[in-house]
Amino acid sequence: MSRDRHRPDDDEISAFRQALREAGVRPIKRNRADPGRPRRADPAAVERRAAAQAARDGSGAGRTSDGRVEPVRPSEHLEFALPDLPWRTLQRLRRGQLAWEAGLDLHGYTLEEARAELEAFLREAGAERKRCVLVVHGKAWGRTGDYPVIKSHVNAWLREWPGVLAFCSATEVDGGTGALYVLLRRRGEA
Repeated sequence: MSRDRHRPDDDEISAFRQALREAGVRPIKRNRADPGRPRRADPAAVERRAAAQAARDGSGAGRTSDGRVEPVRPSEHLEFALPDLPWRTLQRLRRGQLAWEAGLDLHGYTLEEARAELEAFLREAGAERKRCVLVVHGKAWGRTGDYPVIKSHVNAWLREWPGVLAFCSATEVDGGTGALYVLLRRRGEA
C-alpha cells in the first residue's frame, strides 16, 4: 500500500460537489443528532437550575442549611463534582492547575459568621464571574472536640450552593486539607 495519497485538484472537487447537488444532497443545518423525542430533564439539574435562579434573584437570606452535617477528619481529603463536569477540568482542579482568582480565610469565625462570610463571598465571586476561588477552612477541632466543625460544614454548604460545579482539597502549597479549591459556574452558563 502506498503512503502517498492522491490529492484531488480543483476540477475533481468541483465535479464531486456538482454530483452531490444533482443527487439532492444538502448541507446539514445543525451538527447535532435529533433523536425525534424531547430531552428528559434530569430532576437534579432542574432543582439546581431553580436554586441558581433563586440565588440570582436574591430571594432567601441564606442558601445553605444549618442542619446536621457529616463530620470529617482534619486530614481528610474533600472532593465533590457535578456528574457532567469534564474529567480533565476536575483533574486540573485537583492538581491546582486552575489559578484561583480570590480567596476567603474562615479562621477565627464562629459557625454562623463563617456561613454568612462564605455565602457573601460566593455571591460576590459569582457576580464578578470568577471561575476558581480558594476557601481556607482550617482543620481545627470544634468546642465539642469531636470533629473540625467549620471544615465539615463548609463541605456540606458547598455541595448545596447552586453555583458550585466542583471543589477539592487544595495542594500543600495552598493549604492542603485545610483549604479547598472551588470551581464556580459563571453567570450565563447552563
